[in-house]
Amino acid sequence: MLGRRDPQRDATTRIDLRSTCLHGAFLSNANLSDADLAAAHLDGADLRVADVDHANLRGADLEGAHLSDADLASADVRHADLAGANLRHAHLSFADLRGANLGGTQLDGADFRVADLEGADFGGADL
Repeated sequence: MLGRRDPQRDATTRIDLRSTCLHGAFLSNANLSDADLAAAHLDGADLRVADVDHANLRGADLEGAHLSDADLASADVRHADLAGANLRHAHLSFADLRGANLGGTQLDGADFRVADLEGADFGGADL
């Protein structure tokens, strides 16, 4: 177990996983809501249906990660590398994706409503 948070006792405590190596980790259905994953190495990780809303993923390596049906609403994904990631049906409403690399990603059905996409690279993405 990486960490645990008692929502009644630790309502304001963020799970701190900054710069953690989680390459290829199985985190499907995980609750990473509000977690600090800045500069974390999540390349190839399985985050399908994970709850990652309001999380800090700034500068994280998510290359080739599986994020289908994941909830990334209001997440900070600035300058993250999502190249080749599967974001099918992911919820990215209100997410901050400025400067993120989304090249070659699978995005069909992804929800980008009110997301900040300034400077994001969508080259070769499957929309």
